[in-house]
Amino acid sequence: MRKTVLIDSFDCYLPPRLADYAIVAVDVVRATTTAITAAAVGRRCFVVPSLISAFELAKAVRNPLLGGEQLGVVPSGFHIDNSPSALLGRVDIDRPLILLSSSGTRLCHEAAKFDVALIACLRNYPAVGAYLQRFDKVVIFGAASRGEFREEDQICCARIAYQLFKFDYSPANAATSDIVKRWRKQPVTSWLCGKSAAYLRRIGQFADLNFIVDHVGDLSSVFMLRGAEVVDTGTIGTPPSLATAVMRLGQ
Repeated sequence: MRKTVLIDSFDCYLPPRLADYAIVAVDVVRATTTAITAAAVGRRCFVVPSLISAFELAKAVRNPLLGGEQLGVVPSGFHIDNSPSALLGRVDIDRPLILLSSSGTRLCHEAAKFDVALIACLRNYPAVGAYLQRFDKVVIFGAASRGEFREEDQICCARIAYQLFKFDYSPANAATSDIVKRWRKQPVTSWLCGKSAAYLRRIGQFADLNFIVDHVGDLSSVFMLRGAEVVDTGTIGTPPSLATAVMRLGQ
């Protein structure tokens, strides 16, 4: 069977025709970076598509930590921003994180409807690329920010796809091939000239900017969406998350 990899930008939903694909959700600035950072230190993490689903899930989780933003603003009643650096600075690891963002967690929510849904960021993209070699059909989605497929997500998607190219995967279309050709040899910091980096500087989130730059390829773990929960693929045998039903609120 021909092995293929597709890179695309997330719009509003993921079509049913992707049912036989392994799906990867990428939102480097900042949702998947925050979620992976939470899970990597042993904090339970749930991703939600809306404020309604965030507060509904908060009723079912003991002492949750609400984190995130909507259109760049931390919602009323939330404890922290969608911020990997702020999260890592906390010591209350026993509090499960319920994470909401403008685009990245909506992508994760859509991806979680499928059997194989991974999340990736610059921290663990090499591990994700290695893990995906067990699947014949792969699609990697970057979270569109204000309708744009941002540079940092293209870089992450391209690097994962390029790993697969080395193992006889073919690009599913010309756009995938072009993205990989454009970014595979560019410095991982190339995104610092783009809009996402400018946004982080504008709102004073230099800690997150530095965190993302300083944490590239430093994690060997691969994380999968199981319902709304982000879990290490090494623990897939654990009981289903209580958030599985709540995830459907955003459907």
